[in-house]
Amino acid sequence: MIEKRSGPKQTLSVTDAIALIVGIVIGIGIFKTPSMIAANTGTNGVFLLAWLAGGVISVIGALCYAELAAAYPHTGGDYHYLTRAFGRKVGFLFVWSRMTVIQPGSIAMLAFVFGDYLSTILPPGPPSLYAALSVLILTALNLLGVQKGKWTQNLLTAIKVVGLLMVVLAGMMVPSSSTPMVPTHPNPGASFGLAMVFVLLTFGGWNEAAYISAELHEVRRNMVRALLWGVGLITVIYLLINLAYLRGLGLNEMGQSEVVAADLMRRILGEGGAKFISLLIIVSALGAINACIFTGARTNYALGQDFSMFGFLGKWQERSNTPTNALLLVGAISLIWVLLGALARKGFVAMVEYTAPVFWCFFLLAGLSLFVLRFKEPEISRPFRVPLYPLTPILFCFTCVYMLHPSVVYVGAGAFVGLAVLAAGALLLFLKPYPPEKRPG
Repeated sequence: MIEKRSGPKQTLSVTDAIALIVGIVIGIGIFKTPSMIAANTGTNGVFLLAWLAGGVISVIGALCYAELAAAYPHTGGDYHYLTRAFGRKVGFLFVWSRMTVIQPGSIAMLAFVFGDYLSTILPPGPPSLYAALSVLILTALNLLGVQKGKWTQNLLTAIKVVGLLMVVLAGMMVPSSSTPMVPTHPNPGASFGLAMVFVLLTFGGWNEAAYISAELHEVRRNMVRALLWGVGLITVIYLLINLAYLRGLGLNEMGQSEVVAADLMRRILGEGGAKFISLLIIVSALGAINACIFTGARTNYALGQDFSMFGFLGKWQERSNTPTNALLLVGAISLIWVLLGALARKGFVAMVEYTAPVFWCFFLLAGLSLFVLRFKEPEISRPFRVPLYPLTPILFCFTCVYMLHPSVVYVGAGAFVGLAVLAAGALLLFLKPYPPEKRPG
């Protein structure tokens, strides 16, 4: 059995948790997906309804996660819930896929966006170099200690929110666009369901708060507040920014735009406005990268605590209050994906998209674990119980099934990439990397 000499300390506040949730969710999607959603909706009302529905669905999911995180505070987050509910094998397959592809792939994708935009401002240089530097620098900051990591996150999130509110104000100050409400060239495959795929992609990431539950002050009370305030703030910001897009560009122009935020600010402030958006996207990408490194390391640490084969990851540096080896691993794997992305950029982007089926499959299992754990462990104290049970978690699970189907259909044969990663993890299970008597606790 692996010896546990030290562990995480409760040093994070509700504000820190909200900053992390907002920092992950408001990444780069809000600057890109509104055009895709506009192309798949017919009127302003349906367009805004899609965003409101995304917020409601996220709140439903947050309520389910609030019960799980308050009852089972653990650095492993989803991994811990899945292990308790379905056993070590399911938990291992999840944490394996998250460690090798899902989290590092997301970090690398964000790093490339950071590199692309930074290369338009700084002297010309390879975006892949800037991408690698962002991963290296932010990993180093987190290695210095949890305080450095959370201060960096709070600062980047504050700048991001202020910048988005400035875009909202600018959009509301211009005369309303007179362009038609219905796109003149609608997407032949347009559908509200496809629009919701992009909406929920943009809302994705709030569940990462579960990975800091062991470091949050008074987690049984504060996790609920952090999730609900975080998701609520994100929903309000998204509705406001999309109202600004509609007012400044109109649904028709939005549906045909590749860079809606840049087009809006260019119309208002010229090239200086477009440059402002580039800086805002750089900050947004950095905030999301930092948050993904922070939470990704916590999952790796939980893996090392429970599986002897990865025991080197289960060491917590007491002085800096960080999982040092786990941070180094998430940074190293992310750099590998940056390198692969530099060699085959289109293949890299496709690889990130291919993680969607695996992600929604495990998200569904996390929702189902709420039912399983209530049945298996009725004696566990649950300071927060999801309201309207079982309707609320049923709606959450239905949403996951709904998203799983189009993610598989959209990716097609590429879904086998994620399955290949799972298969590699399944092969490792034959080596039995855990002690027989070990059970989650």
